[in-house]
Amino acid sequence: MASEAFVHVIDDDEGVRESLAFLLETADFQVRTYDSATRFLDQLASVEPGCIITDIRMPEMSGLELIRQLNERGVRLPVIVITGHGDVPLAVEAMRAGVADFIEKPFSDATILAALRQAMDQGRDQIALAAERAAVAQRIDSLSTRERQVLNGLVAGQANKVVALELGISPRTVEVYRANLMSKMQASSLSELVRMTLMVERRV
Repeated sequence: MASEAFVHVIDDDEGVRESLAFLLETADFQVRTYDSATRFLDQLASVEPGCIITDIRMPEMSGLELIRQLNERGVRLPVIVITGHGDVPLAVEAMRAGVADFIEKPFSDATILAALRQAMDQGRDQIALAAERAAVAQRIDSLSTRERQVLNGLVAGQANKVVALELGISPRTVEVYRANLMSKMQASSLSELVRMTLMVERRV
């Protein structure tokens, strides 16, 4: 059964594109190929979720510039860059820009497949995290102004009495708001409530 995720192979060398596509299709991946980074960006709106494999050195737009463009556009597909001999400094720069991995030529079939599967796993984790963050943000948006104030106090580490004093309400009322918060936020503990809130605030 073929993988549901797509691998987008970007390389100006037709031979490399074809050999990679053949290898990946044999390993049951669905593959799209592009002869340049700009061609890939032109089709970005219709690109399927998955992973990108790109050469770091290409005419017109390098793999590194492609990664920067993807970052600017908020595209979070995991990227593996293929580097030639002597391109390690570029590869390190790409890693700092957020690529999942880099592989030096020549590489074995096993190396590229292992890197790809690991990147796919990371991509799935990122998608799950983004979905969780969106759900938590929606729950926070559903809170009343007072509930949000109590939440802010709890996340700041304040005791119920301190929150009550700052808001000019009774500690018992804070407890009621806190119970409502836990229910609306679907949090089973204070630590989970704090973790969820910080995850949205910090965008991590």
